[in-house]
Amino acid sequence: MDILVVGTGYVGTTTALVLAEMGWNVTGLDSDQNKLNLLLQGRIPFYEEGLEDLLEKHLQSDKINFTSITDQAIKHNDVIFICVGTPSRSDGNADLQYVKQVAMDIGRYMNSYKLIVIKSTVPVGTQEMVEQWIRSAQSHVSPFDVASNPEFLREGKALSDALYPDRIIIGTDSDRAAELLKELYQTMQCPVVVTAPKTAELIKYAANAFLVTKISYINELSRLCDKLGVNVKEVAHGIGLDPRIGSSFLRAGIGYGGSCFPKDVSALLRLANDQDTPLTLLKQAVSVNQTQYLHLLEKARTRIGAFNGKKISILGLAFKPNTDDIREAPAIRIIQKLLSERALIRVHDPIAKLPQELIHESVTSFSSPEQALEGADAVFLCTEWKTYLSIDWVHIKQIMNQANLFDGRNLLDAKVMDTMGYYYQGVGYP
Repeated sequence: MDILVVGTGYVGTTTALVLAEMGWNVTGLDSDQNKLNLLLQGRIPFYEEGLEDLLEKHLQSDKINFTSITDQAIKHNDVIFICVGTPSRSDGNADLQYVKQVAMDIGRYMNSYKLIVIKSTVPVGTQEMVEQWIRSAQSHVSPFDVASNPEFLREGKALSDALYPDRIIIGTDSDRAAELLKELYQTMQCPVVVTAPKTAELIKYAANAFLVTKISYINELSRLCDKLGVNVKEVAHGIGLDPRIGSSFLRAGIGYGGSCFPKDVSALLRLANDQDTPLTLLKQAVSVNQTQYLHLLEKARTRIGAFNGKKISILGLAFKPNTDDIREAPAIRIIQKLLSERALIRVHDPIAKLPQELIHESVTSFSSPEQALEGADAVFLCTEWKTYLSIDWVHIKQIMNQANLFDGRNLLDAKVMDTMGYYYQGVGYP
């Protein structure tokens, strides 16, 4: 099979490279020529460990190429993966304009049987709409199938997740499509679940919603731990040993962010409301996440007073380590709040950059954490980058104005920091 991947963003690029690694001939299609030029030079337009090495490998092996010529790409490939963005609209629904455009292009240019695979995260019922859009654009009838095949990639671990998935979900009513996708994934050693398209679409949303609920549960519990003088890390360890609960996503902090969880949960909540079946538990989980960072700010305010004129260091901008994604990152919320209270902010992140809207005379970025911490009255650790574990915190205490450390990811050892003379506060710590 010759495979076309439409969209060379995070999901599309990772999908294309892994399909090439599996031995298929892959073409990446995108209208952004600047992005394509980067990829053809062996450079990834975002940060994800391991992808550039794989890109270089398969550019040399000719297993992958990139193009902006839509009609030829559609005509010359048997399987077409749709991996375009589905951002949130103002009403919370997913915006399907890019998916629709791809579907219309497929209908317009297809010249033989095609298997269209929706990899983008889409609302329940999108597979049916894609079928209708393709048919409406056809000038002559060509057979095709549309299947749902949601991705379950974690930013920072996308390559590993794509190479070694824990499950493959195939949503289709077509035996031909199911068999083709099973053949496509034949080298994968994991369960393959074939189900109805709507079920596959809902599985993606339901999985992310459950993880969001688990994160917000432990974060809300951390607030009670603060009041009771109980260590939330010990509570999480104790309950996580129960196999019915599990230890993953039970790490208290200042909340989740990124491109997937907020967007997908918003779309699911909107779908539920449209069906007059509100998901009240999930709605509360979102509310917890939106307010979680404020509790760490309040701890700092109690310690150092008003932020006006204080030098505040921010360690970490990305919503999680090993990615440059700052979308919905708690660090951005903290900076915005500190700016509103006239703090002087000093920022470091090893990969991520400040967004344009936070380029401000009161915000300074530094190339090293030590520079960012110099003269600070307090530091907020917002992303659990490993590099922050190797900081010489004994030396840092000497160059800070006040040794106040507010660890929003419970990365550092509270007892060790206390021994060094820091005033240390984590999330859910006594």
